[in-house]
Amino acid sequence: MKAEEILKSHSMPVFSPSYPAGPYIFKNREYLIITYESDPDAIRAALPEPLEPAPGNLCFFEWMKMPDSSGFGDYEESGGGIYATYKGEPCNFSVQMYLDDEPPITGGREIWGFPKKYGVPRLKVNKDTLTGALHYDDERVALGTMTYKHVSLEKSLADVKKGLGKLNVNLKLIPDVDGSPKIAQLVGYNLEDIVVKGAWEGPARLHLIPHVNCRVADLPVKRIVGGRHQIVDFTLPYGRVLHDYLA
Repeated sequence: MKAEEILKSHSMPVFSPSYPAGPYIFKNREYLIITYESDPDAIRAALPEPLEPAPGNLCFFEWMKMPDSSGFGDYEESGGGIYATYKGEPCNFSVQMYLDDEPPITGGREIWGFPKKYGVPRLKVNKDTLTGALHYDDERVALGTMTYKHVSLEKSLADVKKGLGKLNVNLKLIPDVDGSPKIAQLVGYNLEDIVVKGAWEGPARLHLIPHVNCRVADLPVKRIVGGRHQIVDFTLPYGRVLHDYLA
């Protein structure tokens, strides 16, 4: 295998790559997003500098069902984040994510620095309730519920689209072969080609269970702000470096 062949490879293993080249297109991606107020000290401990907490000490926990994603397939995902700012610009910072499919775990960590681990999330409509559950090593660690399509956002889909297009930020850490830091970056990206097919709001509840290896409850729930259910198409482009800790 020649050097030019190696450099054309998109991912490991070269003989059977985990994922192809991007961009990555998602169709009919369904979300349950629960926004809540958390502990300010816990938020500050989880938020890397130079990011700052947004007003209100707000976090979010979400479930996502991806039935059609180019290169990654059909899978589900769940995780939590913090509403923050980067140099005054509003952004969403991803704290931890759990999913059940190897290519998006590998690709997400290697390209954008998504904080992904293996878990078993499930999002479904259970009678009159939109229900999200997350299991880690056979133990349930999160349960989210929302009323099903009680308040339509049909007249404000442009605002939903604008929110989806805001800055998203990950902390990307990759060690060198001697274990020292090789990459330590804040990575930013903005979704593109967004099409909102439906969106709803309504009352929601969130229960997070302490677990040493799935620390979703380390950002505790103090007050539920509300729930959002939405179905969208978009393109996930490559990211850009916002801050390099090794520079």
